Amino acid sequence: MRSSMDPITYSIIRHRLFRVVEEAVITLKHVSGTAITNEGHDLMVSLYRADGSLLMGGVGFLHHLTSAAEACKAVIRRFEGQIEEGDVFMLNDPYTAALHTSDVYMLAPIHHDGKLVAWSACFVHVSDIGAMNPGGFAPDAADIYSEGFSSPGLKLISRGELRQDVWDTFLNMVRSPEMVALDLRSLIACNNVAGQRMLALIDKYGADAVDHVGRTLIEQSEQLLRQRLRELPDGQWQSRQYIDVKGETAKVLLTMTKRDDTLTFDFTGSSPQSQYSVNCTKWAALGGLFAPLFPLLCYDITWNQGAVEPIKMIAPEGSIVNCTRPAPVSVATVGAIQSVNNAACSAIGKMLAASEKYKDEATAVWHANHFAVFMFGHTREGRLAIDTLTETFAGAGGAKTYGDGVDIGGEMPNPISRMANVETVEGAFPIRYLFRRRMLDSGGAGRYRGGLGGEIAIVPHGSPDGGINFVLSGKGSKFPMSDGLAGGSSGTANDYVLFRGPKGGSASRMETSAGALSGEPEAVSWGVFPLGSNDAFYLRWNGGGGVGDPLSRPLADVAADVATRTVSEEAAEELYGVVFQNGSPDESATRARRDQMKAERLNTGVHA
Repeated sequence: MRSSMDPITYSIIRHRLFRVVEEAVITLKHVSGTAITNEGHDLMVSLYRADGSLLMGGVGFLHHLTSAAEACKAVIRRFEGQIEEGDVFMLNDPYTAALHTSDVYMLAPIHHDGKLVAWSACFVHVSDIGAMNPGGFAPDAADIYSEGFSSPGLKLISRGELRQDVWDTFLNMVRSPEMVALDLRSLIACNNVAGQRMLALIDKYGADAVDHVGRTLIEQSEQLLRQRLRELPDGQWQSRQYIDVKGETAKVLLTMTKRDDTLTFDFTGSSPQSQYSVNCTKWAALGGLFAPLFPLLCYDITWNQGAVEPIKMIAPEGSIVNCTRPAPVSVATVGAIQSVNNAACSAIGKMLAASEKYKDEATAVWHANHFAVFMFGHTREGRLAIDTLTETFAGAGGAKTYGDGVDIGGEMPNPISRMANVETVEGAFPIRYLFRRRMLDSGGAGRYRGGLGGEIAIVPHGSPDGGINFVLSGKGSKFPMSDGLAGGSSGTANDYVLFRGPKGGSASRMETSAGALSGEPEAVSWGVFPLGSNDAFYLRWNGGGGVGDPLSRPLADVAADVATRTVSEEAAEELYGVVFQNGSPDESATRARRDQMKAERLNTGVHA
């Protein structure tokens, strides 16, 4: 820290910067009217320096911290000489900075005494963006032109006055203008609070003092991260992820190299860009690798530009992680971006596990296969409702090198993710939940078990149309993706099944388990589907990866798993080698079974 400021003042300003972001997040959630924002926390708020570089990263989806920095820089370039006090800019073009068109960035310059001193930036996933499918995810889009409104930057508010022509034009292009307008107003309110709190801080301590703290924090973050990297072993670690769309498999291949105080993420060898909308742009891939890096390597370091400097990314142009315009990208957030998240999390976990000092910071991959289910249909009042299932934000914790993962434990890239209450979704949309619970056997096996994912089933309820429709996209259900660590297994894969009831039958489904669901099952994973009045939609999401050899898990821990309906007796024997007799573990039979499994490993050349 520079010597020109006393430590107490420095600490006060530093904590006030954190509070600016926190208050802005609270404002965003309170103004927003959508479950995906105020319940699922699909949001981000951060502060940026006058040049657009990251000053203070906030909570929410961490992919956006670096992407919003590029958005600020893009606006600075595009509107040079036209950035005035009271302006607010909107940007959602993925080839400029955004992750996909549905994630709208709102960027506000902060002026003090006529001088640009900072930016506040935030985003939400808007209710609709005018894409070919309601909600913005367009699994069948052939290019970005079918994925809705897209802007490389426009001035929405000029000198504090809303540009009504721009506002009306944008809302004219979406299906639910009232909800989208509320989304935008929540972003504007968020930036207003951030700007007011920043100016209050500057008025009290002076612009030079606040800027000094910002520069010092950035220098400090770079120094601390470089120091941590020097303490970690040099080497290379690889990981890979797979994406399955309509039977076509794409891979994201990562080689992570750590040398001295630098870390390079090389995605050479990843598949060419896809015809489907799972691709992501280079800015999205960069944000994707930082999403797990910030919490894993910078858990006690301020997330700012300093923590970005030691990191390098190589992503070949034209690949699935650096696609070229006009490739479709609307499913990127649950496609290639999350694959980048997972690959980075896996490689960083391997590096940490190789360090005696930092091995307790290592983790298997958390919730690795997001799904995007956007429902659309009419409510009893005749209003068109577009909503999303937020269960994907519930996630599942990866195991650690010293303990089990947390069941329904969230996800690494978003420290505050969560799912909405059942009542919230049922109150806003014409559906009814048959059940929602932890998913038995979904956690990856290991000395330390991965956290469980979950399962749900829903049916239409009270729809005047006799049913609803939903858009389903993601990375498919063919491959497990929550990689284990040090011999641990992956969490189970996602699964999606439509149960078609007899046409004209009564809509009185009361099943309370997947095995009890009646009707003709139809496996689905990609596209737009009707859900009729007597149909049911079943969905399960993956568990976290395990850590360590499953055969070394203490018998008492496996017995406790079986007793709590976390692991079935069948999985206990198949994966952990624990044999149950009359509901209790048999120690001698377990020793024999584990010895047999170890011998089979040696015979097949498979080692834990």
